[in-house]
Amino acid sequence: MTGPKVFLDYDQAALDAAYEQTVYAANRDQLLARYASASELTRRHLGPPQRFAYGPSEKERLDVFRAAEENAPVEIFVHGGAWRGGLAGSYAFPAETFVGAGIHFAVLDFVWIQDAPDGIATMVEQLRRALEWLYRNAVRFGGDPNRFYLSGHSSGAHLAAVLLTTDWEELGFPVDFIKGGLCASGVYDLKPIRLSARSSYVKLDDTTEHAFSPQRHLANLHAPLIVASGTLETPEFIRHARDFPAAVAAAGKPVETLILDGYNHFEVIETLANPYGILGRAALHQIATTAR
Repeated sequence: MTGPKVFLDYDQAALDAAYEQTVYAANRDQLLARYASASELTRRHLGPPQRFAYGPSEKERLDVFRAAEENAPVEIFVHGGAWRGGLAGSYAFPAETFVGAGIHFAVLDFVWIQDAPDGIATMVEQLRRALEWLYRNAVRFGGDPNRFYLSGHSSGAHLAAVLLTTDWEELGFPVDFIKGGLCASGVYDLKPIRLSARSSYVKLDDTTEHAFSPQRHLANLHAPLIVASGTLETPEFIRHARDFPAAVAAAGKPVETLILDGYNHFEVIETLANPYGILGRAALHQIATTAR
């Protein structure tokens, strides 16, 4: 027996389940541990990253794995963790894909939502500050500020999409300084989050729901976009991965959709750590084919 519909055809229990990854990915803990161990192995191979402060708080830090090349492109990664967890140190594992191709790899740390005075607004403010710092300081690690690429996974894909749909010109930066985006397994409109059990810690009102729903701000998108998801994601994450690129295409913006057959939410991002993996190949191709 189902209850009253609260969003689309979902009753409350079904909607909550559609935003609870463990319902659809029982191996979550195994995969999160694998991220950490693979990241440690990456640091052994590449050496420790350079760590920089981009803001005043302890969480406003970022790691840069340097390629040998100078004036090289920069791939910037926003990690996931349901907005309330995750550390840059556990998401170093894709670095070799990029460093081996002559691309610097930057991973961002930022405040978790439960510690953020203004919730997602604080998180976005910090991440915008991180990109601003990287743009102004790329020369410190041999990066080319005119070749920035942005990727993110899960809640990090949502945050990356917010950054991609930011009005950077209004903030005093080139409107197109992000040259390409890759969003994997994310959510792009916050209305269903507000209606789901995640509203217990993702606090939204009408203003913040609108401001941080990237699907509603596509006029500010100036980078070609890749949107990826696995076929074993939750039904809501599959819907987001269908509706968001459809809206981007309808807005006349370049977008590619990647469907990873047989991958669940936590397995998708591991393919970024292989130049022949689905996401690794796509990210490298995006960088190689985007004009300077």
